[in-house]
Amino acid sequence: MTVADTYRNTGDGRLRVLFCIGVRDPFFAADEAERRDVFTATKGAFADLRGRFGVEVLGTLDDDELVVGPADGYPWTAYILADVPDYRTVTQVCDIVRGTELPGGKLWRYLKIEARIGRPLFFGNE
Repeated sequence: MTVADTYRNTGDGRLRVLFCIGVRDPFFAADEAERRDVFTATKGAFADLRGRFGVEVLGTLDDDELVVGPADGYPWTAYILADVPDYRTVTQVCDIVRGTELPGGKLWRYLKIEARIGRPLFFGNE
């Protein structure tokens, strides 16, 4: 077995996932009340990921001061780094954006989400 094989076959089977979230054009076109609705819906939609899905959030990053305007790809507006039980759970977290209702429509009108799946890096974790 090679060093790379040993590295690839370690861990508890959980997936390390980077959820990448971009703010879309309709958010910026919305008035203050509609943007407030989006903030409220987003906060509620992503609350208690551990209790609802078994997701362990390792960290978050909000890049809203350096990414100004819509983010349709890298660099994204916000990130959630998490350990996730399985692929199905990754899709459930992404479905939050697809399924969350608010007065102006679904959350996906205002946000975009993508997931990158990998494993913990073999260095830099201490």
